Amino acid sequence: MQDCDIAVIGAGPAGLSFARLLAGSGLSVVLVERAPEAALAEPAFDGREIALTHHSQEILDEIGAWDRIPKEQMAPLKRARVQDGASPFVLDFAPPGETPLGMLVPNHLIRKALFDSVQAEGCATLIAGVAVTAVRTAPRGGTLTLADGREIRARLIVAADTRMSEARRQMGIAARMRDFGKSMLVARVAHEKPHDGIATEWFGRGQTVAMLPLRGDVSSIVLTLSAREIADLMEVTPEAFGADVTRRTDARWGALTLAGTRHAYPLVTTYAMRFVGTRFALIGDAAVGMHPVTAHGFNFGLAGAQRLAEQVRAALARRRDIADPGGLLRYEMAHRRATFPLYAATNTIASLYTDDRAPARALRGAVLRLGAALSPVRRLVTAQLMEATPAR
Repeated sequence: MQDCDIAVIGAGPAGLSFARLLAGSGLSVVLVERAPEAALAEPAFDGREIALTHHSQEILDEIGAWDRIPKEQMAPLKRARVQDGASPFVLDFAPPGETPLGMLVPNHLIRKALFDSVQAEGCATLIAGVAVTAVRTAPRGGTLTLADGREIRARLIVAADTRMSEARRQMGIAARMRDFGKSMLVARVAHEKPHDGIATEWFGRGQTVAMLPLRGDVSSIVLTLSAREIADLMEVTPEAFGADVTRRTDARWGALTLAGTRHAYPLVTTYAMRFVGTRFALIGDAAVGMHPVTAHGFNFGLAGAQRLAEQVRAALARRRDIADPGGLLRYEMAHRRATFPLYAATNTIASLYTDDRAPARALRGAVLRLGAALSPVRRLVTAQLMEATPAR
């Protein structure tokens, strides 16, 4: 039996950020991760490029991770556009002045920076390469049972594993789950025409294409198709893949050529019905697993870790239990207010713009025309995308 103040299940970005945000608090934190430590210290490239809001950049800077990311690997996101098929109406989101909407950073580099920051600060004990098999909590404390038979006893247990969180299920917390019946393929592609720092979300018949601008004439293509079509594209030759995505994008960026590895992910969103329980809390994808169309999932994970860490620190300052039900409830209410409206809106938009029936096509055309005509709406969405003044 190993005792600690807080046991965190999952040493991904949310779990690492939460541990680092508690540095200097005097609390003992244990991170339990099923992946081996080597995979955390040197994460493999996974194809994902994260659009970090200004608030997320501030959090990463606060916890000593931002300066650990090579600046030459960052790409400013200057504008964003949404298009529907061949419609001439375009929703264009541009920030005021020269400030970019956000910064595109490879996911694996953020993970490495967070791991290095936690290790340098020595703010958590890492138990890697072993899974959690059981989670139990009671009014006096909680216990994790590991696959190797060890047990960890904690005053607060935090699940930061995945959107399919086994810890959440064991704690009896249900989740809204939406399986879109599709998969995503992400890959870096080089192209002939410049992207000008503009991210494009393009909804077409039977497909969704996102182009995220990276350094040089290179973008990350995010292609949403049926699982079978994605499986086929994962297997074709690089030359055939380049020809296929060039066709799918109508050569808007000129000829596309594969510039890296291909990665596929199922398209499933989740939203936990509760974020807290007795001496238990959810953060990251275990709490909110977003559709990638708004690129806010990672940002919600960082913000949730910050909100929960603030409540823990506030309990310490008031000399109260770090798992005080009132503090956990305040975390849940704040995180729900900040995430649910965008979660619901994103799922609605994704459903509307991937429905190829005639009524849906007519409705989304009207939405684009209305949005293009109403500048206050565009400014509101732009502010949300930048997240310059987030709600706590």
